[in-house]
Amino acid sequence: MGGGPVNTDARVVIVGAGIVGCSLADELTARGWRDVTVLEQGPLLAPGGSTSHAPGLVFQTSPSKALTDFARYTVEKFSSLEVDGLPCFNPVGGLEIATSEERWADLHRKAGLAASWGVRAELLGPARCAELWPMLDQERILGGLHTPDDGLARALLASRAQVERATAHGARFLDRHTVTAIEREGGRVTAVVTDRGTFPADVVVSAAGFWGPLIGEMAGVPVPLQPLAHQYAKTGPLPELAGVNDPRTEASKPILRFQDRDLYYREHTDRIGIGSYAHRPLPVDPARLPAYDDAPVMPSSLPFTPEDFAASWEDSVQLLPALGASRVEEGFNGVFSFTPDGMPVIGESREVRGFWLAEAVWVTHSAGVARAVAEWMTDGRPGMDVHECDLYRFEDAQRSPDYVTERGQQSFVEVYDVIHPLQPMEQPRPLRVSPFHVRQRELGGYFLEAAGWERPHWYEANAPLAESVELPPRDAWSARYWSPIAAAEARVTRERVALYDMTPLKRLAVSGPGALDFLQRMTTNQLAKKPGAVTYTLLLDEAGGIRSDLTVARLSEHHFQVGANGGLDLDWLLRHAPDDVHIADITPGTCCVGVWGPLARELVQPLTRDDFSHGAFGYFKARQTFIGHVPVTAMRLSYVGELGWELYTTADMGLRLWDTLWEAGQRHGVIAAGRSAFNSLRLEKGYRAWGHDMTTEHDPYEAGVGFAVRMNKGDFLGRAALEGRSEETAARRLTCLTLDDPAAVVMGKEPVYADGVPAGYVTSASYGYTIGRTVAYAWLPAAAAVPGTAVHIEYFGEKVPATVAAEPLFDPRMERIRR
Repeated sequence: MGGGPVNTDARVVIVGAGIVGCSLADELTARGWRDVTVLEQGPLLAPGGSTSHAPGLVFQTSPSKALTDFARYTVEKFSSLEVDGLPCFNPVGGLEIATSEERWADLHRKAGLAASWGVRAELLGPARCAELWPMLDQERILGGLHTPDDGLARALLASRAQVERATAHGARFLDRHTVTAIEREGGRVTAVVTDRGTFPADVVVSAAGFWGPLIGEMAGVPVPLQPLAHQYAKTGPLPELAGVNDPRTEASKPILRFQDRDLYYREHTDRIGIGSYAHRPLPVDPARLPAYDDAPVMPSSLPFTPEDFAASWEDSVQLLPALGASRVEEGFNGVFSFTPDGMPVIGESREVRGFWLAEAVWVTHSAGVARAVAEWMTDGRPGMDVHECDLYRFEDAQRSPDYVTERGQQSFVEVYDVIHPLQPMEQPRPLRVSPFHVRQRELGGYFLEAAGWERPHWYEANAPLAESVELPPRDAWSARYWSPIAAAEARVTRERVALYDMTPLKRLAVSGPGALDFLQRMTTNQLAKKPGAVTYTLLLDEAGGIRSDLTVARLSEHHFQVGANGGLDLDWLLRHAPDDVHIADITPGTCCVGVWGPLARELVQPLTRDDFSHGAFGYFKARQTFIGHVPVTAMRLSYVGELGWELYTTADMGLRLWDTLWEAGQRHGVIAAGRSAFNSLRLEKGYRAWGHDMTTEHDPYEAGVGFAVRMNKGDFLGRAALEGRSEETAARRLTCLTLDDPAAVVMGKEPVYADGVPAGYVTSASYGYTIGRTVAYAWLPAAAAVPGTAVHIEYFGEKVPATVAAEPLFDPRMERIRR
């Protein structure tokens, strides 16, 4: 999450006066910024971008907590705004209906997400759905999810209200200014050039919507965004709506979503608007869109293609039979933004300082994103975790124009799909593979994808081992992207030895005369140790929130290898590195095998002339050695709770390393094991996963990693914020739960109930094959995080009993790792 606080006297130029640009100008001026200029190529208040045609749906509930938080603030803010007596938000509520068993089950899951994130929601039967929407054919539906606090944002009115507030605080809004260049000098922005003059700037924010890639190109900052057209149509006047709705607010019924057919509906006084995601992706090149004055309607409104809408009309008539007497009177294909993962793109460029992005933001999340960016600019950090939206979340392999286009289109296709939390994108694959991939395929590896990497989750070659494993049956949801083979792989890891491909984990080389001082200043633990030491440590932000957790190996006096969580860590370190420190991402050119299990030493020791005994090669130590013919950096670490090593080598030697270990391991019954077993084993051991179990919204003591903080080592980033805090003062805690029923499972993000009310949510969960029941970690109030406390987890509408457990569940005295 790069970026630092900016002086509020800085000259700010925001490109784009859509809902995001207007919201950001309001948020900045409310925080004391005064020299804020908003440039718009079209006319003000209806500039011709996505804001000008957006239907304004605000559904707050999302699998992403960040998106829900953004939407919640958007509702709160727009509900407080009005223009000429007209409200900027109409709280009609939302209603999602199910016509299939799969969707009905998913609405139960979504009700759980709502409870986790604090959104009011209720599951309704068909009759109650028809009361809320009398035109519904209730015989076709199984039920619905009603969210009474959702509603319709009037984007143009909200823009106007915020323009008036920002202007009163000193901002200026200039329309009919087309940006032609972003000037830079010394790695910083200096000005924005338009067809009507140049505007000096210390900070430039691109809030240009689907034109964002063009503005980014001017600044030399690629923006991973693909504009696509989305169909929206309006019926003729309907007798059923005659005199029902106030023309000033347009609607009184909830926004209706028919996601089984990729459709949604809202009232426009006496008509119904229908939005469709059911058609083929319609990618748009923003450079080829007409200027405002040359567009038949406006640049973002393309001609309606009736052939793409025909099936959607038929589906609509079946759901709402009254439409059979009407027809589509008007329609358009409206352009808006999609990214490879469907999330916004925000943050400051590292390569071009002062150039910020607030892109791929829908009206739903507009005010929330604007607040986060304004906080980021003012305070140096957003007030909430936004790592899912950070520009630097994408790997280089995910930045090609072809990738952005292909995956952006897939994001469009999947807008209303039921998406499993483990479901990978289907194309383009394979994109990134480890040197072991050929062997993994020979072993029948079942691959899922993350950050472009193919990651084996289990191996069909181990199926015979699973025949003797007794496991309770799984429901269809939790059985997806899972196999009982994972249980066999976990057991072999506990009883013999297994090879794990750890190549996809981010690896950084940090070197130079200032490397130690730099890492000491950036992280929480004591790194001033002799070469050969490995240390678990944390990256914090200024408020003491956990930006990441790292393993830092000191390989020589001025050379460290850092095990990180992804591109955000690389970005953060690069932003802060002094001139005498060099940081390189060595992940693509290296690979790693985890060799873990009680027989790990018997496997590895005969392959090296170095002493791998416990006395000679202790836990959390590293050394450079050879395994057979292969030069490796060996680190004695274990994230599965068993004896073993992480063995790193260069990519060109990776296959030789795998084959050497595989051949030597046959006499010990070695297997290859996948991420499914790994996740189970790490939860039994209580190891945290950053981004799931802890984020910048949590401090080390709350997250149970206070042991990695050395307050007496000297100053480090975030230290001041931790003064006076401790595990005893933590008001909430990351808590280990075990499900009481050995057959029960949960997946993550489910609400946890204490004393019958929602008290927290699950972060990570997996069946613990060693302990014989599901393990879940959850955020709970400290009063409920006491071992022995009974709680419930809601899984697809069912309250599943669970109990707070002391952690770690497995080998609490660390006897298996340290031997």
